[in-house]
Amino acid sequence: MAVDLKAKVRDVPDFPQQGVVFKDIMPLLADAEALRQTIEELGAWTRERKPDLVLGAEARGFILGAAIAREVGCGFVAARRPGKLPPETVSATYALEYGSNSLELHPEMIGRGSRVVIHDDVLATGGTVEAIAGLVERLGAEVVGCCFIIELTFLGGRERLSKYDLHALVEY
Repeated sequence: MAVDLKAKVRDVPDFPQQGVVFKDIMPLLADAEALRQTIEELGAWTRERKPDLVLGAEARGFILGAAIAREVGCGFVAARRPGKLPPETVSATYALEYGSNSLELHPEMIGRGSRVVIHDDVLATGGTVEAIAGLVERLGAEVVGCCFIIELTFLGGRERLSKYDLHALVEY
């Protein structure tokens, strides 16, 4: 019997700032059956895109990104916060619904012509994935899909990323 994944996501009001309701996936990850189902469902969707790599966005995109890559049988690349990856990196800065941030990745990990699926835990405004996708494309690779556990539809990320194939397991 399938787990109601939405029931495993906890709302945290006023985090990280007043007025924001943070969608916490940690209860979902702590439930073995919900975790298994999430990896299997995102893995099945990702496998259909025939990626060479899954790219996970820091920090929660790492948790399932590597598991999805393992499920699919492809490699995993991490997009990290500045200063976390030695030696040479490429970087992108993007706006969040409550601020801005930057991510970096190792350019040699994404070969020209590679097929890449980007994974992050939540699709909100789309800024994180738009920035990462720009880096991937700048390196000569192709973004063949973007998958998420949660999509916050009211923030318009899907429209912003309309040129990409998107998938989310749970919508708010």
